[in-house]
Amino acid sequence: NGGARSQRQDSSHSGPSRVAAFFDMDKTLIAENSGSIYMKHRFEQGEIDSWQLARGLLAYLRYKLGGLDIQARTQAMMLEFEGRLEADLEAEGRNLYEEAISCQVYPEARGCIRAHQEQGHLVCIVSGTTKFLIEPLAEDLRVEHVVHTQLEAREGVLTGRVLEPVCFGEGKIQLLRQFIEHERIDLARSW
Repeated sequence: NGGARSQRQDSSHSGPSRVAAFFDMDKTLIAENSGSIYMKHRFEQGEIDSWQLARGLLAYLRYKLGGLDIQARTQAMMLEFEGRLEADLEAEGRNLYEEAISCQVYPEARGCIRAHQEQGHLVCIVSGTTKFLIEPLAEDLRVEHVVHTQLEAREGVLTGRVLEPVCFGEGKIQLLRQFIEHERIDLARSW
């Protein structure tokens, strides 16, 4: 089901539909844009030079102004990860979360998620980022469901390709529709 993930093996429910609460990641659950945090980290680690950092910041500004083709930009950026081990990026994402992202989580967001969970609502974090940045946040917040951009991997090695659709715009809507149908969510009663 695309970039949607549920930790349960079989989420098909024959019972009544469920109430859910959906949360965006960047600037909603966390104070900063996770992509910007990651670019800064890559620069500090020497993985990208100042020209690549400047191009990344320019792309972010174009995104904010509505002039960036996210699909093409995401595909181009992910080519840099061709041949990288998923396990290495998972470890890097967890370390980055602990060092630079966990402190960005809004306390109010933690409370809001906890309140939904206490009411028995299915909680889902939705983001255009990859599992490497969203899953550590989900684990910290004890959120079982995430919808995100997925990267293609073969035998634990990234191919540099993004699986369609990218979790942005129409692609995000498509992935959410699949998730909602799969999890039997009643949107009229959801948040």
